[in-house]
Amino acid sequence: MSGQVLVLGGTGEARRLAAALVAGGVDVLSSLAGRVADPVLPEGDVRVGGFGGADGLAEWLATHRPRAVVDATHPFAARITASAAAAAARSGTPLLRLQRPGWTPGPGDRWTYVDSLADAAAAVSGAGTVFLTTGRQGVGAFAVLPGRVLVRAVDPPDEPLPAGAVLLLARGPFTEDEETALMREHGVDVVVTKDSGGSMTEAKLAAARRLGLPVVLVRRPPLPRGVAVVTTVEEAVGWVNALRPVGAGTQDGPSWNR
Repeated sequence: MSGQVLVLGGTGEARRLAAALVAGGVDVLSSLAGRVADPVLPEGDVRVGGFGGADGLAEWLATHRPRAVVDATHPFAARITASAAAAAARSGTPLLRLQRPGWTPGPGDRWTYVDSLADAAAAVSGAGTVFLTTGRQGVGAFAVLPGRVLVRAVDPPDEPLPAGAVLLLARGPFTEDEETALMREHGVDVVVTKDSGGSMTEAKLAAARRLGLPVVLVRRPPLPRGVAVVTTVEEAVGWVNALRPVGAGTQDGPSWNR
């Protein structure tokens, strides 16, 4: 078994984790899904592209036998998270889920939580101008909206856009002042986003609060049962460091345990 740690995800947490582990002398392989045309690459070795679902990842884990897997993908990457849980259980590989906390509404916030993008589209069907910040995937759920929709994404969506869509290609982070100016410029009446959490994209919520605008947030999908979860990079580093060799192991190398 190798001492390498497989980190799944192109999130900010994944990059910070990779940097911290590399700085501590840990061999890290970061795996990116490849859905962003020009991703920000983490430190250490990087692979781009999926494994082929749970079966493909289980085969990869059985072949490469990494020390552990840390799933630091986006809170809404439910399919990857489910595949990681199934593959790790099948191969006996230690697995940790690193997931930042969701956002918490404050005084004056006008937030409505829904369970899906389709529910979010239904919730804003009568609004004037909708600011859609849910990413490029799932935009098709809003194609039926009759009004004006400002769609912001890093790359152009593959799915149909609403008839009254204005596509804004931009990569954050954005400041509260920038978000406020954008919402004023386009006459935004309601903001739609996912409960991604974190500070990187939180400015739009502060801007909506400043302008008194309602926000529709899509709830996170549930995590697989039995998977250890931490919310900070520091906790993840500590978990990895606690995986230490417990014996000489086989001729393939040392065995690792928590």
